[in-house]
Amino acid sequence: MKTQDRRKAIANLLLSSKEAVSGGKLSEEFGVSRQIIVQDIAVLKGSGYEIFSTHSGYIMQQSPLKERVFKLYHTTEQTEDELNLIVELGGTVVDVFVWHKVYGKMSAKLNIFSPLHIKQFIEGVRTGKSTELMNITGGYHYHTIRAESEEILDKIDIALKKRGYIAPEI
Repeated sequence: MKTQDRRKAIANLLLSSKEAVSGGKLSEEFGVSRQIIVQDIAVLKGSGYEIFSTHSGYIMQQSPLKERVFKLYHTTEQTEDELNLIVELGGTVVDVFVWHKVYGKMSAKLNIFSPLHIKQFIEGVRTGKSTELMNITGGYHYHTIRAESEEILDKIDIALKKRGYIAPEI
């Protein structure tokens, strides 16, 4: 994993964690030394991330990143294209959720931000390990997408509309 990708992954992990994450756990997760993790945290802090060091690990209070929720509709065959489009434009697919008429909101964390993550996700679906959450609502679903700026989110919005993936307003 490239340094930039690892730092993005660390930020995403800290953002999605409800409790402190130890340097040892991060070191193990990313296959690098704790010294490298300390350097990565320092760079992230310098980039505007509010990361705090506690006795039990690192905590991120707020992110300088922007988020937007998109209501989408497409087929299973189009999922890989949708994810690639978002990631190529600089977005992270934080989660997926659907509104089920009986069960209510059902969601899953994704944190997809690289082609490798897309490949692993698609492989899991294609091999039958799981099925996409959108299948229980006929293709309709929501993604929370995170990016470095509103401009990037706007570009993602435009690209999703061009491909016809934005769900029609009812």
